[in-house]
Amino acid sequence: VTLGLQARVHQEGLAPAAVGFPNAGASQTLGLTPADPLAVAGGPTGYRVSSRAATQMPLKKYTYGVRTAQDDRVPAPEALQQLMEGNKRFVAGTAETWKNWSATNLEALATYGQAPMASVVGCADSRAPVELLFDAAPGDIFVCRNAGNTLSNAEGSIVGSLEFSINALGVNLVVFLGHTQCGAIKGATAKLLESQKNPDDSSPQGILDNLLAGLSPVVAQAQLDLGEKASPETIASEAVEVNVFAGMQKLLLYSESIREKVKTGEVQLHGAVFDIATGEVKFLGQHPRLPLILGMSSTYAGRR
Repeated sequence: VTLGLQARVHQEGLAPAAVGFPNAGASQTLGLTPADPLAVAGGPTGYRVSSRAATQMPLKKYTYGVRTAQDDRVPAPEALQQLMEGNKRFVAGTAETWKNWSATNLEALATYGQAPMASVVGCADSRAPVELLFDAAPGDIFVCRNAGNTLSNAEGSIVGSLEFSINALGVNLVVFLGHTQCGAIKGATAKLLESQKNPDDSSPQGILDNLLAGLSPVVAQAQLDLGEKASPETIASEAVEVNVFAGMQKLLLYSESIREKVKTGEVQLHGAVFDIATGEVKFLGQHPRLPLILGMSSTYAGRR
């Protein structure tokens, strides 16, 4: 049973038999049972996957077989749970999303629009592919990536993109996803430690240097937390988590519209770190100083 077949049943008005759901006997073989309130739409009755078959081929109950703008928005706790479960499948080697993918899913997304269940701010590192590590399909996650998963500037495209995902697309969960062995964090660590040794260095600064400089505060905080004897490797590792929480704080200070929705509980921001060696995502929860941050004023007035 594929998501593409579900879409054909609904979009083309086919009876289940036309796409391989022929009769009761075959349905039992496939692990299918007659329609209930959660059945896939289409045909005179419709079908769903039984609990026995669901362990092998999870069926998501979308109107057109894949998440589109025709489906309900997902509350933050439910979206977070789906990400957690998807990562467990990824780690276990039981990911199913791409096994069930078909051209019909692309047609549905193009025709009926998008309604992602979550937004993820991730690193541009090629070893941290967001959709894959959450066993997610196109249409499931609104992804924003840059080197170091950072919000160094309020004018940056990530802040505006997140506002779009929340205010226009109805996303209720934003996850800031760092990862182990982050090259940007390592570079920022090396740059900060070097500047501490040679404060008068006047070497030419490029755009990459400016990006790394924007990460200096999180490295400095990690260094302070660990103490002066900490190694560069330990500082960089600690800075990954510090950076995740810094990203959440900056978003709340930069975006008044997002901050207001977090205040009401409609939207949640969570932190996480992806281990590139094991594939496991460690979820860090919401910012520990969330009430204090929400009480602050926006630090971005916009361009005049």
